[in-house]
Amino acid sequence: MAKNSVNGKVVLITGAARGIGAGLAERLAAQGAKVALVGIEAKEQQAVADKIGASAHAWEADVTSWDDLERAAASVVEHFGGIDIVIANAGIATSGFVRSVDPAAFEKVIEVDLLGVWRTFRVTLPHVIDRKGYLLAISSLAAITHAPGMANYAAAKAGVEAFSNSLRAEVAHLGVKVGVAHPTWIRTDLVESADQHPVFGKLRAGMPGLLGKTYPLKVALDLLQAGVNKRARTIHVPRWVGGLKLIRAFLPPIIEIGSRGRIKKADAAALVDIEQRGAYESSVTGQAGRAATKKG
Repeated sequence: MAKNSVNGKVVLITGAARGIGAGLAERLAAQGAKVALVGIEAKEQQAVADKIGASAHAWEADVTSWDDLERAAASVVEHFGGIDIVIANAGIATSGFVRSVDPAAFEKVIEVDLLGVWRTFRVTLPHVIDRKGYLLAISSLAAITHAPGMANYAAAKAGVEAFSNSLRAEVAHLGVKVGVAHPTWIRTDLVESADQHPVFGKLRAGMPGLLGKTYPLKVALDLLQAGVNKRARTIHVPRWVGGLKLIRAFLPPIIEIGSRGRIKKADAAALVDIEQRGAYESSVTGQAGRAATKKG
């Protein structure tokens, strides 16, 4: 695949207000792509589009809404003439244990991170098929290593990986390629917000070695950009994440043993935090998460 293979292509990116989504939009536009920014944070996305210039346009749409996505996809096609590449990047997270986390916030993560990918791909797939294009779903290291306090996020991201693997076999004969990316902890608003949590920030800080290391955004953008150009089936960020797939069957008991001494204390602290701030405030993480879960 040519190094500049996005040149002239229309790339739709969800969750493009900041972080990975915004960074990829800027980089791919610099390579000659036309980028469609789709998400719920209209003001922030418009700022990204304005920074990029004429090759970018922003659409406000919630990835959990069929109507929003249908309207956005139709408008992207009308504006740019089609869709070649879709990057399902929109994602949120919560902090909390299953027995005490805010139920609505917990379920919203599944709706955005898993069902949002399904809806995004389903709505845009006819256009991608027309151009024999590429679908990339942003999963996570959490799909491979299932840490306590992240049950919904791990389940959603593992579902994204499984969904992408099934979809890849379904659309190969149509000329469409499907990729799935597994970033570890990347310095974004989502991760920095989680690190500030009085209970779960400490839990993450105690993760050993590479599993707890946070990488600069540039590391993720370098590997994701290269993967999009190659239409890669898997993108590991960093590459050592791929090695964990080879031993994933052994990871759950290792994680259980490693966290056993800290969970009892964290569980009690989480209940105190919820009593003081409320379950919702204790659970929500990041600006995108707050925007997605805000109560009407």
